[in-house]
Formats: sequence, C-alpha cells, structure tokens
Amino acid sequence: MTNFEKISIGIVGGAGYTAGELIRILLYHPYANLKYIQSSSNDGEAVASVHRDLVGETEMTFSEIDPDQVDLIFLCSGHGKSQEYLAANSLPGRIKIIDLSHDFRLKRAGNEFVYGLPELNRESIRSASKIANPGCFATGIQLALLPLAAARLIQDDLHVNAITGSTGAGQSPTKTSHFSWRDNNLSVYKAFEHQHLGEICESLQQAQPDLNHALHFIPVRGNHTRGIFTMAYTRFQGTADEANALYGNYYLSHPFVHLSEENPDMKQVVNTNKCLLYLEKHNDQLMIISCIDNLLKGASGQAVQNMNLMFGLNERSGLNLKAVAF
Repeated sequence: MTNFEKISIGIVGGAGYTAGELIRILLYHPYANLKYIQSSSNDGEAVASVHRDLVGETEMTFSEIDPDQVDLIFLCSGHGKSQEYLAANSLPGRIKIIDLSHDFRLKRAGNEFVYGLPELNRESIRSASKIANPGCFATGIQLALLPLAAARLIQDDLHVNAITGSTGAGQSPTKTSHFSWRDNNLSVYKAFEHQHLGEICESLQQAQPDLNHALHFIPVRGNHTRGIFTMAYTRFQGTADEANALYGNYYLSHPFVHLSEENPDMKQVVNTNKCLLYLEKHNDQLMIISCIDNLLKGASGQAVQNMNLMFGLNERSGLNLKAVAF
C-alpha cells in the first residue's frame, strides 16, 4: 500500500478495555482510517466519555457501522457475541474480519477463521480474510513453548503457572476485579481447565503433530491491572546454550518476540506489543519465562499486527510503543 491508501475500519463492541486500546493504536496508525466505533449501550455518546484516556485525542461518537464504507471490521464484543453479530448482519465478502473473542479460535467444521498467532501462522494470516485473534493467556504460553514444539522436543508433560492483571477479566465490575478484593491479594482460578487450553493445545499439536503429553496450567489472578507473567517448565535434554539458540533461531524473523539475557520483569512489556522470553536450565528441566501485556500482545496490539499482515503492511506499523517500565 502507498501512504495515501488507508484502511477504512469499523469496531463492533467499542466500550471495553480491548476496544479502548485498539482505538488508541488505530488513531495514530499511519495506514488506518477509523470510521466507525459501535457500542449498543453507548450509541450517540462521545467515545472519549467512555474511554477517558482519549479526551483530546478524538471527537468521534459511537455509531452503527455502514458496511459499504469499511474494508475491515474488528469484533470486540464478549464471547458469543461475534457469532451473533455475523449471523445478524450480512456483510459484503470483501470485508476482512478480525475477531477478538473466543468464538472462532478452535478448529471445527465450517470455521473459516485463521488462528491469528503471527509467530505460528504468519503466511496463512497474510492471505486470510477472517482472523481469530488468540487469547491473552494463550499468547503468552504459546510463545513460551512453540520453539520446543516446532523442533519436536516436547518430550514430557508441560507445567505452566501464569499470573494476569485485573483487566483480563474485562471492564464490567465483578467480585474478583473490585479494587478492595484485588488489591494486595492473589488467587488461583480455573486450575487445569482454563478456556484457553484448547487453542494452546491445538497450536502445539500443529507444530508437533505427534505431541501426546499433557499441559498442566494453573492461572492466577494478580493484584496489578495489566500484564501476564508466565512461568513454564518441562524436561529438556539439551544445554542452556542449545535452548537459547533454538529459541533465538525460531524468533529471528519475528519482530515482537525477544530473548532477554536477564530475568525480566513485567513492566518491561506493559504498553507494548512485545513478548520477552527468558530461559534457565535446572538439572533436566528447562524453565521458560514469558511476559506480555494482556491488552496489547495478548489482544489489541496483536489484532493490529494481524491487520498489518492481512493488508501487506510492515508488521510493526503503528506498534512502535515504549514500555511503561517505571
């Protein structure tokens, strides 16, 4: 595309955290023309009255999408709502779709959506018209384990513990996202049965078709607002240097995944589309630490990364974001 050929974009479900971050990125994306932001509960209201961080950044109001005026629609509503929207709206076949819900992530008959993890499916994403954006936990965990799977080196059960910020629960207040409960607190939830396990296992089996080892995942609610810190370990027969070389080679052409020489902290990735990985070898166990921002690389940033690939843009367009760090 040239500098004058912008992508006309609509967002469905524009009031939540992921939509807010998506709007923030797209307003300053060099090839994006954000034309419509739809929200059933806020129709006609100023976008900045809901997303207060956008005061002074946009005068847009929430409105219905004219499908004849857009090239791409992002679906940012809750799980189950994307299927309802597509069933209720006959969209022209030329419109590309990126869905940020869980609705189309799993392989099944009739599902035309490509799973949108660029570090696994970059070439398929380039030619796709419909993308299922990965889940936040799923992204951090898959990026920690994919190089092992691609080398057919997952030879034992996988053990994963990951802690997420409160924004991962969405914008609607709940008992476990309320400040008084969340602050200075930790809790385990959905141990061994989190909904992201299905997409993680499908991706690992795509990379390592003969994989038959279990993935044991314990998610933790953290007392911070954003960021996912993942700790995974499994048996690995090689050396630490061999593991680092394996990971470095796998991610060499992927601009948002970086190997850290030092044990990382989560603030290094908050407000970015980065994933930081760090490896340590302990006896016969390889430990992999993965850090992402759940709202960016785990959601909206990755969705824009997928948009860039679908429209033939530089993968980093609009995503050169600095970490909060302090």
